[in-house]
Amino acid sequence: MRAGTDIGDRRTADAAAEVLPIEARMARGALVMAWASICSAMVYLFLGAALALVYGARNALIGMVLAVVTFGLLCGYLAKFAARTGMSSSVLSQSMLGRAGGAIATLILSATGVYYAVFEGSVLAVAMHQVVPGLSYGLATFVVAAYSVPLVLGSVQNWLNRLNGVLLPFYLLGMSALVATALLRQGGRLAFWSVGPSGPAPAFGWWFCFATYLGVLVMAMVTMDFARFGRPDDGAWHARFTFGMPFYLITYLLNGVVGILLVGTLATSTITETAVVDVSLSLLGAWIGLGWVFVSQTRINTANFLLGSLNLQAFLREAAGLRVSKTLCAVLVGLATFALMRSTDVFRYLIVALNWQAVFTTAWVGVALSYVASLAGGPVQARGTAGLIAWLLSAASGGVTLATGQSGKLWYPIVTVTVAVFAHRVLLARSVVVPSRVDH
Repeated sequence: MRAGTDIGDRRTADAAAEVLPIEARMARGALVMAWASICSAMVYLFLGAALALVYGARNALIGMVLAVVTFGLLCGYLAKFAARTGMSSSVLSQSMLGRAGGAIATLILSATGVYYAVFEGSVLAVAMHQVVPGLSYGLATFVVAAYSVPLVLGSVQNWLNRLNGVLLPFYLLGMSALVATALLRQGGRLAFWSVGPSGPAPAFGWWFCFATYLGVLVMAMVTMDFARFGRPDDGAWHARFTFGMPFYLITYLLNGVVGILLVGTLATSTITETAVVDVSLSLLGAWIGLGWVFVSQTRINTANFLLGSLNLQAFLREAAGLRVSKTLCAVLVGLATFALMRSTDVFRYLIVALNWQAVFTTAWVGVALSYVASLAGGPVQARGTAGLIAWLLSAASGGVTLATGQSGKLWYPIVTVTVAVFAHRVLLARSVVVPSRVDH
């Protein structure tokens, strides 16, 4: 595993298959701007609203708070490790799962980036179709994919952080206007606590809400791919703030609360994937609403396209030894995103695909936590297949749990992580270890 890179200028290197050199790291503020693009995902507004309608606003709020604490601690831990070592999730996968396992994990993360790009891109395409006269949904999906690809061709260090920094004020202004307009529409009354099921809220609804958030533990892998751009001396700061609880207070709690508030203006018992867009266009007006949706979706899709492209590039290098450019990978991701957005019932099949992929990403998180913790005593790497066996075993356990039905969807993240950590610790204890530098 080499600490250097031969892909472009070392100061703007971002290849996911290599340890990021020190000279390619970013200042605190720049990394905050690049990472903050994640918080503008429309899916978090939708998720908070959907959970409140099923389990009640109070249970949804408790679930969000638990998710903020859990993700803040877990992702902060991995962020500090990534900043210290320069490792991406792909490089860590190679180290703890071996070449084959690492390549598979990298491909899964690339596909996850594409799927989220499809979701967020489809939301924008729907808004464009509703507002722009004569623009079909099919043509709107082409426009979204076509303009998204060039946005990720520049480096994270010198382009994406600046782009998201420019768009951030417009996003915040639009969000503030959306909330203010919703309150005015309700005559100053906060239609928040009334959002929920028509009858009594399900027992232990707060746990079901929390378990739903655990289904997106892929955020731990995404965290590593961004946190490696942090300077080693800033690792503790980034772990506490950039990738810690303050970030999830905005991403999960604030977005979830806004989503519930917006649904409260609809006075509805059901919600569709585009309901947040519909109410945004209604409250802000068609063109202003479209402008805000464009800003929010552009911010999040720079991250989605970046993850899809860099991890596809890493997969091709790890699995087939092919050194392809990020530009080509970005074009391939754009084509895949366009094709999937054009498919019928895009939201339904995406949810199914993401549920099953989440089994493998959640298992990866469990193994990663155990593996990184095992390095605390010194730079050693287990010889053998402890990581790969633990990953596959926990993924199988999670898959079986998920297949049991509705209750399985709520419990599989806990089962998967528990099996992953326990299996890896047991297998690691039985493995022979040899010195191996991992703290480049």
